[in-house]
Amino acid sequence: MKNTKEINPRDSYTQSPWQSTLTAISSTRPEAEVNDEFDVIVVGAGITGITTALLLQKAGKNCLVLEAGKVGFGTTGGTSAHLNTFFDATYPEIESDFGAQAAKQVADSGKDAMAIIAELVREYGVDCDLEYKDGYLFSENEKETEQLREILAASLRAGIAVAEAETNELPVPFDMAIRFAQQGQFHPLKYVGALAEALVSLGGTIREDSFVSAHNVVDGLMEVICAERTFSAKHLVYATHIPPGITAFSFRCAPYRSYVLAAKLKNGNYPDALVYDMQEPYHYFRSHVIDGEQLLIIGGEDHKTGHDDPEGAFARLEEYARKYYNIESIVYKWSSQYYIPVDGLPYIGRLAASQENTYIATGFNGNGMIFGTLAGKIIADQIQGIDNQYADLYTPSRLKPVAGFSEFVKENTDVAWHFIADRFGAEELKKLSELKRGEGKIAEFKGEKLAIYKDLQGKVTALSPVCPHAGCIVNFNMAEQSWDCPCHGGRFDISGKVICGPPREDLTRITI
Repeated sequence: MKNTKEINPRDSYTQSPWQSTLTAISSTRPEAEVNDEFDVIVVGAGITGITTALLLQKAGKNCLVLEAGKVGFGTTGGTSAHLNTFFDATYPEIESDFGAQAAKQVADSGKDAMAIIAELVREYGVDCDLEYKDGYLFSENEKETEQLREILAASLRAGIAVAEAETNELPVPFDMAIRFAQQGQFHPLKYVGALAEALVSLGGTIREDSFVSAHNVVDGLMEVICAERTFSAKHLVYATHIPPGITAFSFRCAPYRSYVLAAKLKNGNYPDALVYDMQEPYHYFRSHVIDGEQLLIIGGEDHKTGHDDPEGAFARLEEYARKYYNIESIVYKWSSQYYIPVDGLPYIGRLAASQENTYIATGFNGNGMIFGTLAGKIIADQIQGIDNQYADLYTPSRLKPVAGFSEFVKENTDVAWHFIADRFGAEELKKLSELKRGEGKIAEFKGEKLAIYKDLQGKVTALSPVCPHAGCIVNFNMAEQSWDCPCHGGRFDISGKVICGPPREDLTRITI
């Protein structure tokens, strides 16, 4: 794996190529004083939070961004950075669940998000490797081909530039392929870092290492509590991938992890396109030049967070990559988290069910760069009182009694199962010495269930395995050296500190 002296930190143990290719973007930022009052507080400094704050700051609002880690710390630093006008929720699925007009709106919103990215790159002279590429989707059997023909027809009805193709741009055999024109790719941290600098230059404030533990409504203002400091604003935006605490969105969005490799090839046969197969879970391909070296980027093997074996997922992905490519070395391997909404579309906008001026953006599926950008525009418009043509389509208050219902039942039955089953049948450790270095396990010790981790020096740390979000039992992620909740995607480091997800409190330390 690549080893660099200075990287941008991320919410994972594994390292993505984006983290190592520029001086840390989390440089000196203006510090806000205690009880400073702002127009808008944005929690989260990924693509959603920074885009939202920048658009509002440009419009004359005084914005504060609070980030628990560093700029780009979450999924923005671990994305595979595909820019698409077709999505994980396919146009036939959107037509079936929401109607043909909604499918066209989704297509238009993707085009508009692409245009926003291009305009911000132009306006601020951002060097982020933005390139436009064709995108290919291909089938490998008769069943997939039938689905692909439906996708082609529905995509055309939605107004997407797509046609059948004679190639899939890969050395992978295929039955049928279709080509989407004017898709794109970029370097996500170069992009978000430049937008963060633009925000600060316009008078906006970014506070890093600032974990938000709670918010309250006081005299009509949103009061945000962050360690020893309290900040107030007229509007509060949670750009945190999933709203914190137990909310309806904990049950409407399911957490998943995706695995990615960046490989150097022996024969230089890199794809000059964005490519996707139709397997379940699907694989995705592209290439990127990192530190002057072209690399194949291939991802897949997605599974629900806290389920399956992360190291096994990496192994299967590498086996798949080597089946079709002559690989010289695996330069990077990393994983990242995203949330799948039950009805296929993200939830973006004001929480209309409350009287608070609170806004959220979640459920982006695997399309975070596009939907994060779109969320920034929708929320910025709503805060300014501007009608946005996509606000109703993506509103968090929508209720689709049919669309997504079966997925809702499946995901939350799984949550209930883990809540109960993980409390029984824990592996008994006769001796702590049975634990390997760098390994974590849920174990019984002196009659108490513990999350036990042994570091590389042999020091043992014990935590309560009960996630403080909703009481589920965490599992150890060997690849990322983290404790992951299988219910709602909360993740904690080996000391029990919250890394990401909806929990607001750390795992409890236990003295053994």
